[in-house]
Amino acid sequence: MMHSRNWIGGEWTTPQEGETAVSNPSDIKEQVGVIHLSGASDVFQAEQAARNAFPGWSRLTGAQRGEILLRMAAALEAERDGLAELASREMGKPIAEMKGEVTRGVNLLKYYAAEGVRAFGNVIPSNESHVLQYTRRVPLGVVGIITPWNFPVAIPIWKLAPALICGNTVVWKPAEFACLTATRIAEIFAKTELPPGVVNLIIGKGSKVGQALLSECRIDAVSFTGSSATGAGVAEICAKRNIKYQTEMGGKNAAVVLGDADLERAVPAIVSGAFRSAGQKCTATSRIIVERSAAPAFREALRKAMSGIRIAHALDPSAYLGPVASASQYETVMSFVDLARKDAETVAECGGGGASIEHDGYYVTPLAVSGVGDGHPLVQEEIFGPVAVVLEAEDVSHAIDLCNKTVYGLSASVFTQNLSSALRFLDEAEAGMVRVNLETAGVEYQAPFGGMKQSSSHTREQGQAALDFYSAVKTCAIKYGG
Repeated sequence: MMHSRNWIGGEWTTPQEGETAVSNPSDIKEQVGVIHLSGASDVFQAEQAARNAFPGWSRLTGAQRGEILLRMAAALEAERDGLAELASREMGKPIAEMKGEVTRGVNLLKYYAAEGVRAFGNVIPSNESHVLQYTRRVPLGVVGIITPWNFPVAIPIWKLAPALICGNTVVWKPAEFACLTATRIAEIFAKTELPPGVVNLIIGKGSKVGQALLSECRIDAVSFTGSSATGAGVAEICAKRNIKYQTEMGGKNAAVVLGDADLERAVPAIVSGAFRSAGQKCTATSRIIVERSAAPAFREALRKAMSGIRIAHALDPSAYLGPVASASQYETVMSFVDLARKDAETVAECGGGGASIEHDGYYVTPLAVSGVGDGHPLVQEEIFGPVAVVLEAEDVSHAIDLCNKTVYGLSASVFTQNLSSALRFLDEAEAGMVRVNLETAGVEYQAPFGGMKQSSSHTREQGQAALDFYSAVKTCAIKYGG
């Protein structure tokens, strides 16, 4: 049975501010481990360890830091199967998806390791003679990262890797339902000769540990992924303290199906986007907007596809989706399911070929509904579960209007064979990531990730864009000669 630990300054400690048992959401009779909770004093120790490690880490060349990231990637790859199994048992993501997520973490580390030898900065002509003027990228200092439970490996690494290659040191606070996985990741990285204090792991509740990190620690930047309400609080605290911040928050993503769409391509992509990971993705397809001429055929194809969805224990290699992550998540999602049963008509539901569940876990049957107005909570509020709403549109213009009728703006996709309609959607959809004939989820790690409106603080993660957040630009000028 796994026990969480703090990793501070290269040393392992077990915090003493309380503990919580972790049950497997696929089978709640199985106890996976115990989370040991930290207090504010542990956070201050981690911040000081990161502060002490910063001079040495930032003075290494980019190539030297890149070599360490490559060792981290190799260690993670060697432990892929064991780490994926632990994460699946802790938060319920099917094992096949979880192995893919660990592989993504490996690729992220390799990608950013290569950035250590990329040119950074520009030579800029001066108005004066005999002046060399140029820019260079410099690290920020100590960075706090606050990560969610739904991608317990990939999201921490897509924050850690660019922060580290830029020369920063890190205090990492994972979500409560991902603390065992976070501890195992830190154990893997501890084997790679990562200098003490460069990465520090703190286990605890956001109300205590997260608040101390944000409000009291001397940190230079914060990267947060989580709910919109919490993200707004993070932004407020950081703005008041003049701390650089990045918040990735909610989504109410739309997949638009136009009348000329290839349904054999569109329906599998929409089902995957809506129901993989039990809908627990900020990029999940939550609204399906179908042009009226295509609606009857689309509904029939959706019913057929959903009838074969296999719901099973997360460790079952054939599971299409497993449970939601926790009792509290189950209650939240089921409140929307109850609302759908009350106010909406069922379009499609998992059944037929889908496996019956033999285990006592937090399973939610995937559901697609229609018959509610575009202002209904099912259409406007983030559900974060396997529930999608189907809306009908009169034409392309109406479909784009419905797509944009939300406070969120993370991801959107359109399915069409008409190039003009596709290009118009890419131009007019109010989302940070827009896609044609692809699901709303699945953005690649080398591409910028982030949203518009209430989905993001408008910076970007992943790709080259992440380097901009984790560094500052310094302008240098040298007068020489006559």
